[in-house]
Amino acid sequence: MKNFWSKISIAVVVVVAVIGCRNNDVEIAGRFVGLNSNMVYLEKMSATGQHIVDSVTLDNDGAYYFKVENVEATPTLYNVLYSSERIPLLISRGEKIALNAMGNALLNYTVSGSHESELLRKFNKDFVEGQLELNRTVQNYHSADDSTRKQLAQRYNSIYHTIKRQQISFIIENKEHLASVYALYQRLPGEQYLSSADSDLIYYRTVADAVSESYPTSPFLLTLSNDIARMEARISLINSIESRTYPELKGSDMYGNEIALSSLEGNVVLVDFWSAEAGNSNAFNAELKEIYEEYESEGFRVYQVSADTSKAAWITAVQEQRLPWISVCDFMGEASPMLRAYNIRKLPSNFLIDRNGDIIGKDLYSSALERKLDEIFK
Repeated sequence: MKNFWSKISIAVVVVVAVIGCRNNDVEIAGRFVGLNSNMVYLEKMSATGQHIVDSVTLDNDGAYYFKVENVEATPTLYNVLYSSERIPLLISRGEKIALNAMGNALLNYTVSGSHESELLRKFNKDFVEGQLELNRTVQNYHSADDSTRKQLAQRYNSIYHTIKRQQISFIIENKEHLASVYALYQRLPGEQYLSSADSDLIYYRTVADAVSESYPTSPFLLTLSNDIARMEARISLINSIESRTYPELKGSDMYGNEIALSSLEGNVVLVDFWSAEAGNSNAFNAELKEIYEEYESEGFRVYQVSADTSKAAWITAVQEQRLPWISVCDFMGEASPMLRAYNIRKLPSNFLIDRNGDIIGKDLYSSALERKLDEIFK
């Protein structure tokens, strides 16, 4: 009898061990149809980068299957690569994920069996569709006449702000999920920040606090912590700039004339940093032109600094967009001393200087800039 119970105990241990191993694995399966590509790749993301961990060939019905062994204790970010598209998944131990797509994989995929991955799909759908609409608007802008360009610039701004509202709403509503961390780091072309330096810090802290409760051992928390520390240091530096009069700038316009920022003293001056090569420059400048025309007679001026390296691209943009203000460039790009003087880390960026030479605002665009100028002039 003792022998019998010993055998039963050993069998139970073996079964538990097998189940334990299986619970550490993840299965990903489904079908991709509608495109000519027949290979699917699985890519793992980590703090040090990304690397392919597996690949399979679609069968005749477009079906594929991956098995990921020994998955980490907290959800880990993987990408399924198909036809140059990356479909993000946040996978957890023991999940059986069904991932299917027809046609454009990133726009038309469905996923089930992984709650975090389903949240990623919900975010990606609006974000990717919004990006495509922005790109179409920019393409139409280049070939449009002046009256149509104004409408397209307004449309661009409307789409842009809609995307940002949706992105921020998703982050706040799902702050305890790792999908919110993914959404936190997604950027539109030319962006460095989600909203602005100050606001980003709030969002990063909100997500970090919530995720530390739901996933206290997640490696994403270290990334968030490091980025929060960098933001705090940058804001501290910006505040030190604001505590004194503005740094002087000297740059050459398209005719080779050197113009100093100080030559505009006595006016309210917007120091605007931009790049003609950035896809969003036309829309931002079109909006700024409207504001400039409204307040120029009150004493509002713009000193615009380009971060371009191509003289031809910059001059073409200044002429085609008919920029009415001072526009300068030294063609040193990100290495420009003018950008370093104001610690520029993203484009566009701006600083508003009052008549006393004090910096009274930063990163003011659209209605925010108009409200500030109304306070000053009206």
